[in-house]
Amino acid sequence: METLTTKQKIFNFPLTKIILSLIVCLAFVNIGQALFGKLLLQTPLDKDFRNLIKGIIVSALALGSYILFFKYYEKRDVTEFSLNRIARNLIIGTLIGAVLQSLTILVIYLAGGYTILAVNPVSFIIIPLTLSFTAAIIEEILVRGILFRIMEEKLGSYIALIISALIFGLMHLANENSTLLSCLSVAIEAGLLLGAAFIYSRNLWFPIALHFAWNFMQSGIYGAITSGNAKTNSLIEAKFEGLELITGGEFGPEGSIQAIVFCSIATTVLLILSHRENKIVLPYWKK
Repeated sequence: METLTTKQKIFNFPLTKIILSLIVCLAFVNIGQALFGKLLLQTPLDKDFRNLIKGIIVSALALGSYILFFKYYEKRDVTEFSLNRIARNLIIGTLIGAVLQSLTILVIYLAGGYTILAVNPVSFIIIPLTLSFTAAIIEEILVRGILFRIMEEKLGSYIALIISALIFGLMHLANENSTLLSCLSVAIEAGLLLGAAFIYSRNLWFPIALHFAWNFMQSGIYGAITSGNAKTNSLIEAKFEGLELITGGEFGPEGSIQAIVFCSIATTVLLILSHRENKIVLPYWKK
């Protein structure tokens, strides 16, 4: 009986949960990406549409593996992916992400650093659309669904929010044109905002929609670089120039001062609302 109790404690330990769930989800994503990537190569589909289909499949695998893992591991209903009020979460999240990104670009425009060169066919948005929703689903599952949610159970909302935000920022360090400063910007503007979005909604659809809209508007509509990565096709072909503090330089608008300010305001509002609705979790030593 003592051995069984020890095993139960080990399996219920937060770090054990985090490691095992990350292994399971990443395994499904990577294997699915490789397998379906090869299968789709055998089809006559255009490369962009192949990538779109692969993105949908990989996202579904990430979603399915997360739900199944925690349903059986934690023996509970996975309410963070509840379909209850899903339309509301998706619409509001998308609107917030789109508005925040538009305000960021507007500042660059008003500073004389954004010039529209051309408007491309709608088909040009397929690549950024695929990248945006795939990244949003997978990263929100890994960072907010696994890392933040499990840490929050023991450490409380604020400590888990800071740690997960820093980890999220460091995840972008491997991107082209990334620096420690740009990754810190991502941690502040996106890591904190997306974590606050989860705290307020207690549902992953809200931060997923916000994350998607921010990235898609940035790279798919306004033609900007996202997180230091190579530029993709976009609806608007634009030229960025001027102070790096305003444009974000080679890292893109996410490295700009106004992005940090706008997103920090949104984060603060969400945390205030969470406080009012008693959604902030205290650390275990204060319970």
